[in-house]
Amino acid sequence: MAAAERLVVIGGDAAGMSAASQARRLKGPDELEIVAFERSHFTSYSACGIPYWVGGHVTERAELIARTPEEHRERDIDLRIRTEVTAIDVEGSRVRSRDLESGAESWTGFDKLVIATGARPVRPPLPRIDAPGVHGVQTLDDGQALIDTLERTQGRRAVVVGAGYIGVEMAEALVNRGYDVTVLNRGEQPMATLDPDMGRLVHDAMNGMGITTVSGAEVTKILTGGGGTSLLERSRELGGGQVRAVATDDDTYPADVVVLGIGVEPETTLARDAGLPVGESGGLITDLAMRVVGHDNIWAGGDCVEVLDLVSGRRRHIALGTHANKHGQVIGSNVGGGYATFPGVVGTAVSKVCDLEIARTGLREKDARAEGLQFVTATIESTSRAGYYPGSSPMTVKMIAERRTGRLLGVQIVGREGAAKRVDIAAVALTARMTADQITALDLGYAPPFSPVWDPVLVAARKTVTALRKAGV
Repeated sequence: MAAAERLVVIGGDAAGMSAASQARRLKGPDELEIVAFERSHFTSYSACGIPYWVGGHVTERAELIARTPEEHRERDIDLRIRTEVTAIDVEGSRVRSRDLESGAESWTGFDKLVIATGARPVRPPLPRIDAPGVHGVQTLDDGQALIDTLERTQGRRAVVVGAGYIGVEMAEALVNRGYDVTVLNRGEQPMATLDPDMGRLVHDAMNGMGITTVSGAEVTKILTGGGGTSLLERSRELGGGQVRAVATDDDTYPADVVVLGIGVEPETTLARDAGLPVGESGGLITDLAMRVVGHDNIWAGGDCVEVLDLVSGRRRHIALGTHANKHGQVIGSNVGGGYATFPGVVGTAVSKVCDLEIARTGLREKDARAEGLQFVTATIESTSRAGYYPGSSPMTVKMIAERRTGRLLGVQIVGREGAAKRVDIAAVALTARMTADQITALDLGYAPPFSPVWDPVLVAARKTVTALRKAGV
């Protein structure tokens, strides 16, 4: 009987363990040995749920864990937690790992390799960026460290650096914790994934919630220590101590805790060092089967790869758990002897800050211009339910369509309850390459508790059609 092949997986979260689990479903341990390495304490957890755990909506850390290391091991997966892979030897088909508890290092050979190293929070090279009280939030370990800081910190002033998805979600979490929150954003408006006119709605709503939102704020340094004028206090500020403020070119913002919400970047250090191909965004380049281009026995998925944008035709880095789990399923199927592909994405994302819902899919105006597309836009204000039905709330929908063809290019939605998930209509329309005119005829569900007679997405499509006709289409 032939010896079992060995699959090595680097990374024990969504993409990595989805791949391992799917491969195990297709091949038993006699055919495929699976060894997985994870440097943290946890596996198969929802990183997207961390802000809601920090904010108290999720009460227990365990609620975010889909499958524990013990459960993976029960399925004949040799999962080694607190073990970091430090090198990939492509020619020798092996990886070097280090036990983070003992420091012991060893080499493990592979027949097939899955790289699922995820993403890392962007930490700008600022003075004292690693001071106590300054937190990036990407893993459960990160979330636990932040909660520990919040529980022992006596002050109630928080500064969030960055106003993207992570920034606004962490702002909400800190508000729920009773903190006075200031969000520092170097851009024109929060949520750079929206056009500035839609970002302005988010800015105004956040300020209305008591969150101080400062645009055009370039952080220059983190201040620590006592902040006094003595030699000892100046020495503490330069060399150590708990965070006390965040400085920009224009002002200083007191802080008892700082959360970095600047975004994430692909964690591809190992892959780069091994000579594997990466794209403009730094993510690994794969084919439709999620196999690393040029390497028949190496796959990659999750936040460490670039994906094909079906609207623009370009490769982008989009860090989302939905994609990571799908990548893992595709990889596991192919490693296990089946066949699957990942065709690409349209860039759909939703978020919330307190009761404000934010959604987008497809291209922004700046994206369309960068692609050389001529387009029209239409923005409408509607309501989540029939205007006379209790609980109806306002909603703003912006639609972008290609001028020559009328093809939908993108949709952005900002509103209260019932707003965000309407973007799924647009996501399907983008995937199907529908025109604005075709969208107006969609047979969407209607009842007063759920929608006006004309759903807001349909109203936006109708106005877009009018704009296209005025443009001569």
